[in-house]
Amino acid sequence: MRTARATAAAVTAVIGAGAAAVAAGRFASDAALRIPSGRPLPTEPGLTVHATAVGQVTLTRDLAALRPGRYGLVGERFHAVVGPVLAGTSHSADTVVRRLERVTYGTPEPGDRARFTPNVHVGDPATALGVDHTVLDVPGELGPLPTWFVPGARDTWVIAVHGLGATREHVLNVLDALRRNQFPVLVPAYRGDPEAPRSPDGLNHLGETEWRDLDAALRHAVDSGARKVVLYGWSTGATMALRTAARSELREHVAGLLLDSPVLDWESTLRALAGARRTPGVLLPLAVRAAQGRTGLYGDHRPGAVRLDGVAIPTQIFHGPDDTVAPWRFSRRLAAAHPNTVTLQTVRGAPHAAMWNADPAAYEESLRRFLVPLM
Repeated sequence: MRTARATAAAVTAVIGAGAAAVAAGRFASDAALRIPSGRPLPTEPGLTVHATAVGQVTLTRDLAALRPGRYGLVGERFHAVVGPVLAGTSHSADTVVRRLERVTYGTPEPGDRARFTPNVHVGDPATALGVDHTVLDVPGELGPLPTWFVPGARDTWVIAVHGLGATREHVLNVLDALRRNQFPVLVPAYRGDPEAPRSPDGLNHLGETEWRDLDAALRHAVDSGARKVVLYGWSTGATMALRTAARSELREHVAGLLLDSPVLDWESTLRALAGARRTPGVLLPLAVRAAQGRTGLYGDHRPGAVRLDGVAIPTQIFHGPDDTVAPWRFSRRLAAAHPNTVTLQTVRGAPHAAMWNADPAAYEESLRRFLVPLM
């Protein structure tokens, strides 16, 4: 009897431990599979606003606050745009002063908590940039996909898709550069975005299913007269572009790929996001297995399996070593494996999906040089 009770207790303990492990793995995997749209990623450190003055804002001294370039600064009740660090200004040893370019809404006050974001614009092309556009509903696999269409004179179109933690507003950073070169531009929302159909399981599949919505936008472009299309994606949007160029029935129309901070190894990205939410290291393998079980992320997503899925078209990657979400080494490996088609523009000092922010002028010149032969 004692043996039976002991065995039952042991089995119960094992089952309980197993259930706890499964629950812990699911919780940790949520760090990547349930990323809220339009909020800074958990890898982005929190800063404190210490003071504001005409044309300047004083922030907590941190590596993030010292980054070069131009960023959105978001708090609970405000959005502002900050420029470079201001030299020669008076500040304490634990603060840094940056140029305050504008306040989009709200008012940053001393004591407010804030984070940097790549998004320097809020709204749509008209409200943010004064750009005329049409709002379309592109038929998608799960339902209509709200899409901005900005007309242009060329028959080569650009379809641009955001990535983790972002919304279509992210694309507004480069919209003027694309318009200057007279490209028609489609900017679709896709499954999981607040204004788009919900993914059946409510999870982000890191581009593995979302690419079908980009494929729907590609079909719309071709049906509307696009002779060639350039797919432009940030983060998991770049993953979507790769998948579309490899798998779409209309892939012969894809003339080029622009990939900013591409997620080329989903396990590394999941571990980074879970770790940023202070998930204990021992739980990270459980998070990976949980993500596999919940989303079916297998196949060519094995660590190190970075390739263009047989796509042999001009590809420009913007990426750098300071990206802690999508490791830069996979982009370097991808470029080295395809020297005839892939060019890597190394950007230093920029976090994930913020390669434009670090040096907008240099980024847009590289963008122009890539696009000119595709016109």
